[in-house]
Amino acid sequence: MNVTELRAKAQKIAHEARAKLNEIKEDNSNAAEVEATFDKMIAEADALEARAKRIEDLEAREAAWEAADVRRPVEDRSVEARGSKSLEERQADAFRTYLKSGDTQELRAQSVGTASEGGYLVPTILANELIVGMKAYGPLNNDGVVSYVRTATGAPINFPTLDDTSNKGSKIGENTQVSSASVAFGTKALDAYKYTTGAVLVSKELLQDASFDVSAIVTAAMAERMGRIINEVMTTGDGSGDPNGIVTAAANGKTAASTSAIAADELIDLIHSVDPAYRGRASFMFADSTLNALRKLKDSEGRYIWQPGLVAGEAATILGHKFYVNSDMAAIGAGTKSVLFGDFSRYYVRQVLPFEIVRLTERYADYGQVGFIGFARYDGELMDARAVKALTQAAS
Repeated sequence: MNVTELRAKAQKIAHEARAKLNEIKEDNSNAAEVEATFDKMIAEADALEARAKRIEDLEAREAAWEAADVRRPVEDRSVEARGSKSLEERQADAFRTYLKSGDTQELRAQSVGTASEGGYLVPTILANELIVGMKAYGPLNNDGVVSYVRTATGAPINFPTLDDTSNKGSKIGENTQVSSASVAFGTKALDAYKYTTGAVLVSKELLQDASFDVSAIVTAAMAERMGRIINEVMTTGDGSGDPNGIVTAAANGKTAASTSAIAADELIDLIHSVDPAYRGRASFMFADSTLNALRKLKDSEGRYIWQPGLVAGEAATILGHKFYVNSDMAAIGAGTKSVLFGDFSRYYVRQVLPFEIVRLTERYADYGQVGFIGFARYDGELMDARAVKALTQAAS
């Protein structure tokens, strides 16, 4: 099946799974059996959607590899051919040569910066591929979910904040002096903490095989590793030597009655704990195990709060709002912040560009391998505490 067919089948199964829950009898005598069937159907739908996504990613990767395959008779080393490429394309070609062979002559000629420890800055074209890859490893990597601020240096930057909610206009009589009302300005700083991918090891045989695009292999591995650590610290960082994670920064909007369950009405209370000014762009965020529990909940009128999209590819919703699954959030448990709700664009991620890669030729030579290590600098902060609230489970 192609991507469209896979997604259509996944959507059909999701709708059938939701209908399946209606078969639970009033005395709940068959609840366990029905829920087990529901879980199995949802798992099948999720697997089909994941397969569709993998096919999309593979097709994109194959297209990139085909374009970069040096065995294809498309290269013309004439002055005219080289001149037809943009500076970014020439930098990317030089960087691929550096990754593959360690040759730095052409790389330096293309003015790709070098650090004191011998690392080279990733050209924009390849860095964009790495950034796109990171988005798959958690919503806090996605600049469509949170707000990304990209800077050329790591100098601290201050963002102004404003809280004028206590002030409002007033009626005034003729020839009456206007009273003053101060505006509460403040600042929140974003620093630049350094993170690394650790060593990505590639065999020399693989580097020598012209059929493999080494830059694609290295950037994919680094995107996965960096994506995981950045999503983790932007989620749960304590703000001391690390970013102030969105879970850490979010104030409590509702405390659940249970340590191990969530009621539909508690989610409604959570929604209304966020000011209406932020609800137009608001969505939920929680762990995958929490989503599994919420898919089975009904509201006070017996309607399921989870609704699959009406057509294939359309996002499902919880109580009419989009949601994001974040594997670094805590599962439902005593005292945990199990659900976030709000306008996540008010969480700012500071990313210092560009990404840097160090090639280690001698360190792993006795294993017949070459190591690559990536470095990047990040910080994060919730700029408006009113925009995001948390559902906290009962402590005991």
